[in-house]
Amino acid sequence: MPTGNVSLYLDIYRNGRREYEYLKLYLVPEVTKEDKKKNADTLKYAEAIKAKRIVELMNGEFGFKSEYKTNTLFFDYYSAMCEKRFNNPNSKGNWGNWNSCLHHLHIYEKRNNITFAEITPEWVQGFKDYLENRAIAWISDKRERVKDQQLSRNSRVSYFAKLKACLNQAFDERIIPTNPCRGIENFKAEEANRMYLTVDELKKLVDTPCEYSGVKTTFLFSCLTGLRRSDIAKLTWGEVHQQGKFTRLIFKQKKTGGQEYLDINPQAAELMGQRGKPEDFVFCDYIPSIDCANKSIQAWVLRAGIDKKITFHCGRHTFAVMMLDLGADIYTVSKLLGHRMLNTTQIYAKVLDKSKQEAVSKIPDII
Repeated sequence: MPTGNVSLYLDIYRNGRREYEYLKLYLVPEVTKEDKKKNADTLKYAEAIKAKRIVELMNGEFGFKSEYKTNTLFFDYYSAMCEKRFNNPNSKGNWGNWNSCLHHLHIYEKRNNITFAEITPEWVQGFKDYLENRAIAWISDKRERVKDQQLSRNSRVSYFAKLKACLNQAFDERIIPTNPCRGIENFKAEEANRMYLTVDELKKLVDTPCEYSGVKTTFLFSCLTGLRRSDIAKLTWGEVHQQGKFTRLIFKQKKTGGQEYLDINPQAAELMGQRGKPEDFVFCDYIPSIDCANKSIQAWVLRAGIDKKITFHCGRHTFAVMMLDLGADIYTVSKLLGHRMLNTTQIYAKVLDKSKQEAVSKIPDII
């Protein structure tokens, strides 16, 4: 490696076939005593993995453990995972990506009867290479490919992650004795552009008429709460509670299934209107289809004199950036957004980097 590090891997030769398992372990150049100790610990760990693999191979060959079901048909197994997500309301939105990945898997592998025994690291690497170099975009609802349009970077990330998830589950369920995707890294995700509105731009929108009043109400509600469109659409009055002076929403995120407790300010509470029955939706007739909503929002934004490409989801971005701009700490903003990982919220901190603003403001007048 250019850094001088040495990568460790297992060279496995069995039944006339050679396989390599990269351990993601590295020996560093030994400059200090600490380097020598680190390398010794790394080698010890590598030897432990080697011993474990030898036991696994022997057990599998000589029947000391229950047999693996490597003759399981890969496409049947993967399709069952797709169907499970389609039938689960909490993951139905993610089903489209699983189904699109299945489409590309069928293009890459022409045999419908391929078994898990034939899914090797080389096969997995081959699918990754296909996504990188040969795959073209696919519109699932029209069942057609877009001529000469390569997959986006994030589509490659998503589809390869689906294959790895399938193989990880097969390994956990003892379908396969070793995981063929071990050591094969996913694509690096493309950094997304988090488009948002400023407070002044929000005020312009409030004073500008929108074609659909329901779109205006729910989008502003998203900007003031950070809620996704999917969670706004399913919000019921039974999930709206009074907590002292605050209105509190207690609900489960549709995307993650996480239980959330979100206090909202009086402006957002006012947008909800008059309380209905517990089982009634708060915004019962307010939200059209996502395409219709986004077209309506874009026209509304342009009518307000704002030259930005804004979708409904930008309301969530607007809330996050506004909170950070008003001085809320990143941990609090993370909890308000319902993020599981803090690094997801740190993207917004990068969008609004106060230290950079302070730095450039110190430049003296030179013109």
